[in-house]
Amino acid sequence: MTKASLEQRKTDASGVELQPASIDIWDKKYRLKAKSGHVIDRTIDDTFKRVASALAAVEQTSEKQDHWYKEFLWALRNGAIPAGRIISNAGAREHKPATSTINCTVSGTIPDSMKGILTEVHDAGLTLKAGCGIGYEFSTLRPKGAFVSGAGAYTSGPLSFMDIFDAMCFTVSSAGGRRGAQMGTFDIAHPDIVDFIQSKRENGRLRQFNLSCLVTDGFMQAVQNDADWELLFPALVTEIDDPESKITWRHWPSREGYVTNDKGEVACKVFRTLPARRLWNLIMSSTYDYAEPGFILIDRINEMNNNWFCEEIRATNPCGEQPLPPYGSCLLGSINLTRFVEQPFSVSVRFNWERFHRVVSIFSRMLDNVVDIHGLPLGQQVHEIEYKRRHGMGFLGLGSVLVMMQMKYGSEDSLAFTERVSREMAEVGWQTAVELAIEKGPAPIMQDEFTVDKEILTKRPEMEADGYQNGDRVRGSVLMAKYSRYMQQFPDELTDKIAEHGARYSHHTSIAPTGTISLSLANNASNGIEPSFAHLYSRNVIREGRKTKEKIDVMSFELLEYRRLVNPAAAPDDDNNALPDYFISADTITPKQHVDVQAAAQKWIDSSISKTANVPTDIPFEDFEDIYMYAYEKGLKGCTTFRFNPDAFQGVLVKEEDLENTTYRFTLENGEVIEAKGNEEIEYDGETHTAANLFDALKEGYYGKF
Repeated sequence: MTKASLEQRKTDASGVELQPASIDIWDKKYRLKAKSGHVIDRTIDDTFKRVASALAAVEQTSEKQDHWYKEFLWALRNGAIPAGRIISNAGAREHKPATSTINCTVSGTIPDSMKGILTEVHDAGLTLKAGCGIGYEFSTLRPKGAFVSGAGAYTSGPLSFMDIFDAMCFTVSSAGGRRGAQMGTFDIAHPDIVDFIQSKRENGRLRQFNLSCLVTDGFMQAVQNDADWELLFPALVTEIDDPESKITWRHWPSREGYVTNDKGEVACKVFRTLPARRLWNLIMSSTYDYAEPGFILIDRINEMNNNWFCEEIRATNPCGEQPLPPYGSCLLGSINLTRFVEQPFSVSVRFNWERFHRVVSIFSRMLDNVVDIHGLPLGQQVHEIEYKRRHGMGFLGLGSVLVMMQMKYGSEDSLAFTERVSREMAEVGWQTAVELAIEKGPAPIMQDEFTVDKEILTKRPEMEADGYQNGDRVRGSVLMAKYSRYMQQFPDELTDKIAEHGARYSHHTSIAPTGTISLSLANNASNGIEPSFAHLYSRNVIREGRKTKEKIDVMSFELLEYRRLVNPAAAPDDDNNALPDYFISADTITPKQHVDVQAAAQKWIDSSISKTANVPTDIPFEDFEDIYMYAYEKGLKGCTTFRFNPDAFQGVLVKEEDLENTTYRFTLENGEVIEAKGNEEIEYDGETHTAANLFDALKEGYYGKF
């Protein structure tokens, strides 16, 4: 270990030494180095100083720059953690001129034409090259077997074009040294939805994508009522005139070239009908076996969107916490909640709400400043982020904090705490948004006027009761403050101010998965809103130059703290040094408890939450599928689960007992079969690999390609 690393291990503000894995991830992902390899960030505090300086430089006067540099640095030292692209790239333009500080983007609407598709491939390549993740909706493309009049042939369908995006992403990310991240979404009513759901059953296919179904209220109601479900796509004029075609009207993300009505709905041809329950069971069985596709409740997302009057959201960023419009972009940041717990594991334990409020307020300004150094490659992305200035502030370490405060994840007191921390983060953030609007000016969307039409009045019928009529012009600040379903939860005192002055940003909160920043800069505090996966476990990390992922051992932050403060020998499964019963891990929590915690936070999160309910390998299928219906009933915007299934893949986080209990079989060229347990080390091709990582790399086709 370098001298710089040893110095850093002594300066963690919590009093706990940073784990070697934490230092290593910071060094590999976030520490600024010159092209020559010369280290510029000597310590993590140097990284904080670089970021604080870059963001304070946005302020208008030298006095403000000096003042806010000190405030930003204080916040960074007290739990504010900007997302990875900011930590890595802010203040690094001299060394990385073509990179962005933005984590989340969504592509433009993909047109149903060869030229349009390839243009989006090109734009996506530039976006990934800049270090951004990207999401797309592919159900705008006509189904497999549909006739293409311009080509005089039949289309191969959306899935075949997704393969092109998949190959592009792998190539660009390999060249750039950072794994590309993509989300592909697909409408639950598209005729090719079954192919989409089953696409990852083929080894190695679409592995640069997370996949999610866009699930509507209509579909969920059809499942509940055991009704039929229509699969459809926008109709050609000739199909509308055909008496044998069944035509129905519905909202569609693209209206250009299609027949529409005065509600903005598109005429669609019904291709076939099947029982909704059959499609539901197909999604559930695929998710049970392969952890995909995810489940995006798209009507709920659009209903609760602050920009409901000018956006139709159809896609999210790769992890799902940022639903975004076409070309939408969003930057992220998380507050490390463990930094506000005083006297943990004791009867006097408390959460310092006053300091939390101060960090939220400063961090809100800091994240807003990131908009002005975004580094996005496409003009449409630039317009979106500068026009709406949305950011997503969340938190990490919730699971760790609950343990430190002696609460069980999913219990009533933990739900109350989760809702409070989410609500107070939102309240302080929106108050700061008004103050910044008065000081610096609101986001431009707030000052623009929008025309009230039949579609707007249909979405918000109460506007007619308030005296608005078709053709009226209304400021964006009023439409957001008074008619956003999310903002209507806040007191009039706040929303009246937003209506009058506007807000500096249109969106403020979002809870990201925070995997690597939790491990590195938060010393393996629990990810985002999750409980700790376990308290002693392994992570599979990508190493540039290695042929497979590398398995590294880590310990939860709360176990480190408990050993420091209570019992240095404490360990899971040690009868002589047992941990208290509130030291629970992800797979000991019931699916209902996972959903309850997410619901407690979602009420006050204006964007969305990336959460994965880790469930036991042997969970009964009937219990498993109930998770998703319960999530819908609780008003969530999405739901994702993970069940360890070595037949498919092992995941990023793994327990030693799971690997110990799994046997992998390798067939050599001469027909000989070798068996090894998942945690056994194997010498292969000049490197040492765990059997599980080697098996996955060979099966999925990424061996030797990192």
